[in-house]
Amino acid sequence: MSGERDLARLISGMRPEPNPGRYVFTTVTGAVPAGLAPVVTVREEEGTTLVLRQEEADAVALPYDYAAAWITLRIHSALDAVGLTAAFARALADAGLSCNVVAGFHHDHLFVEHDRVYEALAVLRGLADRAARDARDTAQT
Repeated sequence: MSGERDLARLISGMRPEPNPGRYVFTTVTGAVPAGLAPVVTVREEEGTTLVLRQEEADAVALPYDYAAAWITLRIHSALDAVGLTAAFARALADAGLSCNVVAGFHHDHLFVEHDRVYEALAVLRGLADRAARDARDTAQT
């Protein structure tokens, strides 16, 4: 279960898929409010960051100022793989897209501006396609 480490295979095989819904980043001090099911929690000195569906945050009046789309890279990347985050972050940055990244055990998860999710998917798929072409071209020479 170690995951892929080869950068060319990681990029060409990342298969970005959007998850349904709108996700927001918010923070709480103390315990996570009952009834919430965050997809990400990060404990920081200042409080606990929650990434959760916008409807959940609205239901308990948690403040937020950023609505994101959640994209999962379907390749099983090794946690010690080098370069994948840098590659997709550079491609997204070159397109003027912000990206917040969370590494899960099996996959990388990207949170991008909700209204630009299809643009982000096009950039990521284009990056994967170029990496696959480069690998084919290298194999043929």
